[in-house]
Amino acid sequence: MRRSDEGRGDHGSAVVEFALVAPLVLLLALAVVQVALVLEVRATLTSAAAEGARAAALAGADPAAGVRRARTLLSQNVAASVVRQVSAVRATVHGLPVMAVRIEATLPLVGLLGPSTMTVVGHALQEAQ
Repeated sequence: MRRSDEGRGDHGSAVVEFALVAPLVLLLALAVVQVALVLEVRATLTSAAAEGARAAALAGADPAAGVRRARTLLSQNVAASVVRQVSAVRATVHGLPVMAVRIEATLPLVGLLGPSTMTVVGHALQEAQ
């Protein structure tokens, strides 16, 4: 038996295997990028909402101060382009007066899968006047 005849049936199979596996690897890589991007935007929005709530909860501050603070923080970040609405209201949670800042945003989707919007709310205990 000649060595050149061994494995003749496998000749060119690497190209076919690559063609079958490459789309799956690409899909997996895009999914990882999507999850990372959504988590980054969520963390940024949550941080801005909490900071806005703290600014609005200060003694003598109004809800508009929280909205301004949240928008200022978001304007310096990648999440600025996805924000739809920022609002602040006084509320009561478990009998305590709090300031709540709510941020609604459109998620930056790589593919068409998953939810398209995200809402985060930050709370801060209202200081006495």
